[in-house]
Amino acid sequence: MNAPTMLVVSDSHNNYSSLAAILRWAKRRDISAFVFLGDGICDLAPASKLADFYPTWNMVRGNGDWQSDVPLSATMEFAGHTFFLSHGHINRVKESLSSLIIHAQAARADAALYGHTHVAFWDEINGILALNPGSAGFPRSNAPASFATISCPPDEWFVIHYWAIKTSGSAPFSWGRNSLRISSWDLSKTP
Repeated sequence: MNAPTMLVVSDSHNNYSSLAAILRWAKRRDISAFVFLGDGICDLAPASKLADFYPTWNMVRGNGDWQSDVPLSATMEFAGHTFFLSHGHINRVKESLSSLIIHAQAARADAALYGHTHVAFWDEINGILALNPGSAGFPRSNAPASFATISCPPDEWFVIHYWAIKTSGSAPFSWGRNSLRISSWDLSKTP
C-alpha cells in the first residue's frame, strides 16, 4: 500500500513552463494533496491549462501575491497530520525559523511548510517538520529549481523527497524552456 503523498511547491514567479512540468509529472503519480506556498498564485491557472491538469490546491499568499485574497497562513489536515502553511515572509524565515515554529506549535501542527527563501531545506525542530520546497521558478544558491513530496506512512515519520527541475542537456535552467525534466534530488537528513 502506498502512503498518502502531498506535493509541495513554492515561488514559481511567472515560470509557467516549470510549474506545468511539475503538474504533468504529478498527473502521472498518486498524489493525494497539492500545496502552493505563495509567490505565483496567478501562475496556477495558466500552468494547469498547459499541463491539462487541474488539481485543487491548498495555498497561502506570498509577498509577491499582493492582489490575491488568499490567506497569509493556513492549516490543513492530511493523512492524520496537521500542517501549518506560510509563505514565510510574515514569519521572517530569512532570519530564523523561530516564529514559524511558534506559529506551528500554536496550531498544534506536526509540520510547518514555508517558501520565500527560494532555498530547499528541511529539518525537525522541536518535533515539528520544517520544510521549504525551494523555488519552482527562480532558485537561489546555485540549486536547481525544485519542489518536494511528503509521504505519510501510518505510524511513521514523514518520508521526504526533493525533485529537481532541469533543462535537457547541459543548458542551465532558464525561464521559458519547454524541454524540462524532473529527477530526484537528495537533500537527506535523518530525523
